[in-house]
Amino acid sequence: MASSLLSSSSSSSSYFFLVCTTLTVFSFWLFHAAPAVTAVRSSRVLLVHTINNNDSTSNSTKNHHKWVGPTGHRQIAVDINGSGDFLSVQAAVNAVPANNTVDVLILISPGYYREKVVVPATKPYITFQGAGKDVTVIEWHDRASDPGPNGQQLRTYRTASVTVFANYFSARNISFKNTAPAPMPGMQGWQAVAFRISGDKAYFSGCGFYGAQDTLCDDVGRHYFKDCYIEGSIDFIFGNGRSMYKDCELHSIATKFGSIAAHYRNSADDKSGFAFVNCRVTGTGPLYVGRAMGKYSRIVYSYTYFDDVVAHGAWDDWGNTTASTTTKRSVFLGVYKCWGPGEEALRGVSCAPELDYELAHPFLVKSFVNGRHWIAPSDA
Repeated sequence: MASSLLSSSSSSSSYFFLVCTTLTVFSFWLFHAAPAVTAVRSSRVLLVHTINNNDSTSNSTKNHHKWVGPTGHRQIAVDINGSGDFLSVQAAVNAVPANNTVDVLILISPGYYREKVVVPATKPYITFQGAGKDVTVIEWHDRASDPGPNGQQLRTYRTASVTVFANYFSARNISFKNTAPAPMPGMQGWQAVAFRISGDKAYFSGCGFYGAQDTLCDDVGRHYFKDCYIEGSIDFIFGNGRSMYKDCELHSIATKFGSIAAHYRNSADDKSGFAFVNCRVTGTGPLYVGRAMGKYSRIVYSYTYFDDVVAHGAWDDWGNTTASTTTKRSVFLGVYKCWGPGEEALRGVSCAPELDYELAHPFLVKSFVNGRHWIAPSDA
């Protein structure tokens, strides 16, 4: 793993809205007692802040609405064969102006796009939409020990084939790969990231992430992965993200020993964690299902199927779960109603017990990532 990891809620509330549409004006009328309400369109935040002012003469409440999300829509086509606006994905990203304020849909035609792509923090509201994760692929091959432009080793984070620093990024029906060969356990400098997400409120649907060691850098921020396929061998999901993985397949290609998720959280006040819900763990083993990279790491698997690939002990707490007689253990590792031939290896593990509903519930619902505020119900 990289030697250092970055670290990063608003409360959920019920609401309803009526949308009145004309040719040129969208008017949103929201009635709610909370100070801020959110309207969502296609997993894109269209935030409307509601400010309540008391009218001293009528004792009524006036609501003032202010747009703070994207204010328009733009579509860009990428086709490696020349039929689009650009030949490369990075060229399309470069065409989005800094401090972007519109919803940008980048349609990426089938093909293998062999390039490193970076979406800077100044370009929010971008969607990568492919034609299917099996036919639209962005790939590169950097490893941590490879030299960078300055001659120094890249190290883990800069190996990513695709890096996203921007908020409100989304990707659909596309794959991200790092094609560097899989290392044997213990080999140094072979970390090779396929995708790094370092922005807040990112949504992924129908995507593939392919690599070996450190495939998906779930770095920092709130993220939601739906119906995704994630493949790797060692810590192939890692970082300080506050993320939910729903209906995903986690596929191990480990040969001698591997691990699925490694979470870093070094403070009790940090709200990050990995929540896996209704997922499938397949492939080869043996492997740990989770590793605690920090004293307060949080990883929970719920309603998840485990193939017969789980190593004896199932978890690696890195010494962070030992509790004295006066101090409770600080990490939160656990399972809830999981099943499959590998489930037996999860039983009776002191550092990662079977949770009851009360303890598991926060990790079962999209409010774990404040999802009501930025994920459309149809997308969750």
